[in-house]
Amino acid sequence: MSTQLEESRYARFALHCSNWAERWFPDSYVFAAVAVLVVAIGALAIGASPTATATAFGDGFWSLIPFTMQMAFVVIGGYVVASSPPAVKLIDRLARIPRNGRSAVAWVALISMVASLLNWGLSLVFGGLLVRALARRTDLRMDYRAAGAAAYLGLGAVWALGLSSSAAQLQANPASLPPSILSITGVIPFTETIFLWQSGVLLLALVIVSLVVAYATAPGPNSARDAQACGVDPAFNLPPITQRSRPGEWLEYSPLITVVLVLLAAGWLFHEFSTKPAITAISGLNTYNFLFIMLGLLLHWRPRSFLDAVARAVPTTTGVLIQFPLYGSIAAIMTTVKGGDAQTLAHHISTFFVQIASHDTYALLMGVYSAVLGFFIPSGGGKWIIEAPYVMQVANDLQYHLGWAVQIYNAAEALPNLINPFYMLPLLGVLGLKARDLIGFSFVQLLVHTPLVLVLLWALGTTLTYMPPVHP
Repeated sequence: MSTQLEESRYARFALHCSNWAERWFPDSYVFAAVAVLVVAIGALAIGASPTATATAFGDGFWSLIPFTMQMAFVVIGGYVVASSPPAVKLIDRLARIPRNGRSAVAWVALISMVASLLNWGLSLVFGGLLVRALARRTDLRMDYRAAGAAAYLGLGAVWALGLSSSAAQLQANPASLPPSILSITGVIPFTETIFLWQSGVLLLALVIVSLVVAYATAPGPNSARDAQACGVDPAFNLPPITQRSRPGEWLEYSPLITVVLVLLAAGWLFHEFSTKPAITAISGLNTYNFLFIMLGLLLHWRPRSFLDAVARAVPTTTGVLIQFPLYGSIAAIMTTVKGGDAQTLAHHISTFFVQIASHDTYALLMGVYSAVLGFFIPSGGGKWIIEAPYVMQVANDLQYHLGWAVQIYNAAEALPNLINPFYMLPLLGVLGLKARDLIGFSFVQLLVHTPLVLVLLWALGTTLTYMPPVHP
C-alpha cells in the first residue's frame, strides 16, 4: 500500500475521532462539573460524610484563584504582545514557511513543543496565534482543528520534560520543597532529572512521534475544515490609531508613561535575574506574565494602543475564569476529605498502586498512577506535592533511581492533558474554538503516546542505578 493511502487512512481515523468528539464531547465546563461529581462520589464511597465533601467543595472553589489569574494573564499578555505591529510581522513570517496544509500542522506542532520546553504558557499563546496566522493564508488548505490540536502538543507531550517542569524545579530547589518531601528525597539536581541522557532520548522520541502523528492525521485539502468552516474569522487587522480629542487624554497618547513603567520593570527584572539562576527566574509564571505585559506595553508604545489590545484580549479568558474554580474544588475533595479510615481519596489511589509495585514494575505502575490522578488534579507542581511523599518513599524502599522517578511523573503527568480541557482553555480562547473541536485529534496522539511513554519509561529506567538521597 502506498504512503499516500496510509496517510489517508490515518487522517480518516482522526476525522472519525474528531466527528465523534464534536458530537458527544461536552462543553469543557460540563466536563469539569462531571469530574467534580465523580470525585465527590469517590469520597462518599470511602466513608466521607456529605457535610465534609460539601465543605471541601466550597473551600476549594477559590483555592486556585491566584493560578486562575495567572492563566488569564498568560492569555492577555500573549495577546497584547502578539497584537503589536512587530509581533504581527514575526508571526506572519513564520506562517509563510509551510507549503501545504499537512506540513503547516506539523510546523505548528514543532513550534509548540520547542516553546513549551522553555515555558508552557508561551507555547499556548504563540502556538494559537501562529495557527490563526496560517489560517489567514488563502493559498493554504489547512484543517483549523488539527492545527489547533497541534498547538496543544507542547502541553500534551513534552512540557514537563523541559525547563518549566514543576517537579524537577521543586526537587532541585530545597527552599521550595516541603520538609515532608525533602526528608525523603533530598535535593535532586537537574543533572539527575531533565538533563539525564535518558531524558533526552525520551524527549526526542516524543517530539519525532508527535510530529509524525500530527502530519499523518492532518486531513488533506479535500476534507480539511478551515477557520471559516469552524465559525472563526482568523483576520487580525489592527484597529486604526485614534487621535486624542480632549486635553485630558494626552498622557494616553504619549509614550512618557510607557517609558517610565518599562524602566521600572527593567530594574526589577535585572534584580530578579541577578539574584536567582536564570532558569529559576524565568520559570516563575508571575515573572513570565510580568515580562509579557511590560513587553506588550513597550511594543504598543502608547498606553491607548496597549489598553485597546487588553480590552480585545479579556473576552478570551472567559473559560479560564469560570472553570478553574471547579478544578480547585476537585483537588480539595481528593486531598482533604477523609473517609472512614481517616485517609483521603488521593491516598487510597496512591496506596493501591504503590502496594503492588516492585522494582521492575515501578515505572509502569507509577506512570499509570500519575496519569490517572493527573486527569482529576491537572496541576503539575501541586500534584507533585501530593504524590511525592508516597511514590518517592516507595522508590527509596525499592532502591529505584530517584531522579528517574521524577521523570516518570513528568512524562506520565502530561498524558491526560491531551484530553483534559484544563490547560486547553487559554488556547481555546485564542483560537475561538471549543475543546470538542480539538479532542478528536489529540485523542489519536494519546493512543500513540500512552504505550510509547510507558515502555520508554520502563526500558530507560533499567539503565539507571539507585543513589541514596542527598540532603542539604
